[in-house]
Amino acid sequence: MADAEHGGGVHSPLEQFEIKRIVPLDIGGLDLSFTNSSLFMVLGVAIASAFLILGIGRGALVPGRWQSMAELSYEFIANLIRETIGPEGRAYFPIIFTLFMFIFMGNMLGMIPYSFTFTSHIIVTFVMAFVVFVGVTILGFVKHGAHFFSFFVPPGAPIWMWPLLIPIEIISYFSRPVSLSVRLFANMLAGHTLLKVIASFIAVLGVAGILPFALVVALTGLEFLIAFLQAYVFAILTCLYINDSIHLH
Repeated sequence: MADAEHGGGVHSPLEQFEIKRIVPLDIGGLDLSFTNSSLFMVLGVAIASAFLILGIGRGALVPGRWQSMAELSYEFIANLIRETIGPEGRAYFPIIFTLFMFIFMGNMLGMIPYSFTFTSHIIVTFVMAFVVFVGVTILGFVKHGAHFFSFFVPPGAPIWMWPLLIPIEIISYFSRPVSLSVRLFANMLAGHTLLKVIASFIAVLGVAGILPFALVVALTGLEFLIAFLQAYVFAILTCLYINDSIHLH
């Protein structure tokens, strides 16, 4: 999350997204350094794992708070899969649940002052989106073989329209990883940048800074909601892509 001005210096709103090496590592000219982005990815996985382990560890008949929250998150994704894919979607629960929790934890960690939001980097979001894209494409060919190409022919379209519609469908299909990754990256980048810009006016305006302060508080609440919604959108679009590969049109 955007940190406030400190030390009297002026900071760029984009400084919070700078990747910094924590443990420099260069192997054969390849930079494999452990960075702040890597650190918060590890933290995200660790926190999500601890949350689920603590939640389901006891497996009490009458669930406590941790178990209730863990079961709620499980049921939330399970219901999402049932509604978008159907019974066949149960096999894909692990990957969808993992994506949702990883993105959600990354977004929430980014809301902590002076932390780092790894989902605000296009390289991170694109890799996840590309893995989903490749996975659902392979799934489509495994399920349907060459018949998967019929996915690019809109049902009910006359043959004379195919030369126009098929290229549009192909372009739309191959743009999926771009739109999926940019949506998450752009929302997190824009929201945190806006918070940083508005927060910079608080100290400068003195007493009048109460107005931007109130706006920052309101926007912070909105950012928490967006952090959840973006993880949800990524998960539901993944479900829809899997549904397309299984059922075609």
